[in-house]
Amino acid sequence: MGKLSASYFPIRLSAPYPLITLLNHAWDAPSTLATIGVMEADEIKAIAGERWHPSLPNRIPIRINRAALEYDHIFILGPTFPHEVVGFSGGAKYLFPGISGAEMINATHWLGALAGVVGTIGVKETPVRAMIHAAAKRLATPVTLIALTVEDHELSGLFIGDQLTAWSEAADLSAQRHIHWCEKSFQRVLSCAPPMYDELWTAAKAMYKLEPAMAVGGEVVIYAPHLDVVSRVHGKYIYEIGYHILPYFLADWERFKRVPLGVLAHSTHLRGSGVMENGVEKPNVRVTLASQISPEDCARLNLGYLDPATVNPNEWKGREAEGILYVSKAGEMLYRVR
Repeated sequence: MGKLSASYFPIRLSAPYPLITLLNHAWDAPSTLATIGVMEADEIKAIAGERWHPSLPNRIPIRINRAALEYDHIFILGPTFPHEVVGFSGGAKYLFPGISGAEMINATHWLGALAGVVGTIGVKETPVRAMIHAAAKRLATPVTLIALTVEDHELSGLFIGDQLTAWSEAADLSAQRHIHWCEKSFQRVLSCAPPMYDELWTAAKAMYKLEPAMAVGGEVVIYAPHLDVVSRVHGKYIYEIGYHILPYFLADWERFKRVPLGVLAHSTHLRGSGVMENGVEKPNVRVTLASQISPEDCARLNLGYLDPATVNPNEWKGREAEGILYVSKAGEMLYRVR
């Protein structure tokens, strides 16, 4: 999402759809956004509940791409999966933070970080989902949701209706189809990030979807031999702060509060849960990269390194009884211990 001078960057498609235009959202260009309301401190605290922390903003302007106000009706078409920030993706999430301003992006992701991946992913009703729905109520433009539940390239369910009901039904089906329940936790996982995740910013899903199935002290190896960049947009901040558990940042908040909350949230989501003991960070899970990101960069990022050329996926297969799991296409299916 680059900086644009207009509220959208129009791309006209060629035949057979010459009347279809793609609009590229510019979240960081104020002129592209319209304010439709504000969340004040009391509402934020009520939504966050026990997850509230003073690091959350006291006031959140609810801004959305102004194009959403220029049409008679909005149709949202998209899938629903277990999601690390909101519980299940889809629905009004395509509006907030999907085409919102930075304030909503940062607030929702940081609230998700305060709740933690394990306590959020695959959970239908979460504080972040409540925040998203509260923002969506401020949008006057009518919205119809076409919610998909997909497995690989196959359609498992299609729900059409208002954005709350259709999403709810899609999330219920996703909970049945996209959660793999494990009988015991794993010590090591080779989590293969597919090429569609071309940055660690997105390939981190290979950790998110596995952490709930990991034993304390276990290791997730993100196997992504194609991957050579952390984040084209946020890389500067990530290299500066590294990847750390939530208590690490909260223990030194004056130092880190200037960093965008969405970046801090990404850092904690990838590093996973853990505790600080006597000032020492103790993550529950080791995270190792097997990618084109160098050993030196991995050390700087506070991640482990494994040469991808030394990884033979076949050596990881069929070893669940040993506490070793091979995931051939990570990022969509959630693994969780019963």
